[in-house]
Order: sequence, then C-alpha cells, then structure tokens
Amino acid sequence: IMMPTQTPMVPYRPPGSDYAQFVGIFDRMVRDRILFVGNFIDEEQANSIISSILYLRKEDSTGPITLYLNVPGALLRPGLAVYDLLNQIRQDCEITTVNLGLCTGMGALIAGAGTKGRRCALPNSRFLLQRVGMESPFQGQATDIGLEVKNVKAMNDRLDAELSKMTGQAAAKCKQDMTRDFYLSADEAVRYGLIDKVLQPAPRKRATQGQDTDLGAFEGEEEQKYQGQSTKGGKWESRNNGQAGRQRPPQQGGNNDDDDGPKIAKG
Repeated sequence: IMMPTQTPMVPYRPPGSDYAQFVGIFDRMVRDRILFVGNFIDEEQANSIISSILYLRKEDSTGPITLYLNVPGALLRPGLAVYDLLNQIRQDCEITTVNLGLCTGMGALIAGAGTKGRRCALPNSRFLLQRVGMESPFQGQATDIGLEVKNVKAMNDRLDAELSKMTGQAAAKCKQDMTRDFYLSADEAVRYGLIDKVLQPAPRKRATQGQDTDLGAFEGEEEQKYQGQSTKGGKWESRNNGQAGRQRPPQQGGNNDDDDGPKIAKG
C-alpha cells in the first residue's frame, strides 16, 4: 500500500490483465460497490455521489450498494437530491448504510434512507437532527426575502414529514424534536426508528453480506473434526457431548504421565 500525502494508493489488477496498477483506495472500493461519504455534501459532492451510484446501478441494477457515512452536514437541495435517489433505487437493489462517526442534518436523513433492516451504526456513532437554514446570505427586496424564507420553511416542513414517514414517529413529535439540535446515540437512533441495528463486536462476527467470517465455522452435511470437536450441519459439538472440561480418569496403576518418554523412577 502506498501512503502519499493525499489519497492512499492500493494495487488493483483489472480482470483479464496480467499486471496490477495503483489506484486510489476509494476508487478501489467503488469497484466493490462500496462508497465512502465523509465530506460536507454540497453541489459538487452530491454530483459525485449521484454519478457513482448511477454508474453502479447501470453495471448491475440489482446488486447491493454499501454507503459508509461520516457526514458533518449538507446543503438542503444537494442533500435532498441524494436522498431522493436512494429512495428510488432501493426498490430494485439493496442499500446498506453505516454511520461511522457523526451524521449531521441531511446526513442523518441519508443514513436512514437505506433498505429497511440494512441501516446500521457503530456503537459510538451519533446522529444530529436539525433544521436547515438559508444556504447563503440573501439580499434583495423585502418581498423576495420573504419568498425565500417561506421556501426554506416549506422545505423544512417537508423534512419533518419525511422523518416522520421514515421513523414512524408522529409528525408533531418530529417537528418538536427538530425545533433545536436533536442528538441521538446509536442505541437511541434504533429506538427512534432512524436505523435498524447497532454493529457490535462478537467472537463469531457476521459480515455485512450475511456470511460467517469465522474461519472455524465449517458448513456441510458431512461430519468434520477439528481440535477435539466434531460438527454436523455447521454446529460444533465436543466428542464427549459437551463435557470438554471433564478430566480424563487416571490410568490403571496411578500413572498419569503426560509424556511418551521413558519412565522415571521416583524415589
């Protein structure tokens, strides 16, 4: 792995090629249908996300897409464009969203726009639900300023309605919660209905695609043996019916030497 001052570079060998080439690590992950969103979502960032998702959808319209999010915030209109796209394509393909650290504003709404059952967060991640103000200082006649303020208020009311539909909370509660900055931990976001589960470490942790990543988990109908245990159908059982901790009875004559060397006379 090459670690330059900017984006890390990793080797990648295109299909059918005998030679590998160094590509950006984020470009390499996109080839595996994985997107990292870690910047403020403005027009340029939204165009990059949308174009990447549309390209992946063109390559495989039903293949799963994973979004890893650590979004410090987003502009209202670009964020809604990404949100609407996710709502459209999740009807055909599975969208997995994972909050890595903090999803603020529209970033929190995008984290909840994944496929039901595939919206996740790390244990120490947080969500910040908040209303969106004007994107830039607005100048003009009083009538024009009033129209802009009315438009922003209407868009925030629409955000409240989308949050209510996503979480199942009452519209009045969502509007009250969004009056001020509303922080949620990962567990609170699950109870609120914004996401579905918190990813916890486990000895036999399962990957995001549902496959068991533990190398000691074997599957198949044929009985297999490994380190004093046997398995049938993927479930390990000890040879002595779960009593692996029971010590062996001493051999006849009281000799319980563990080594296979010559006997040592004890005086």
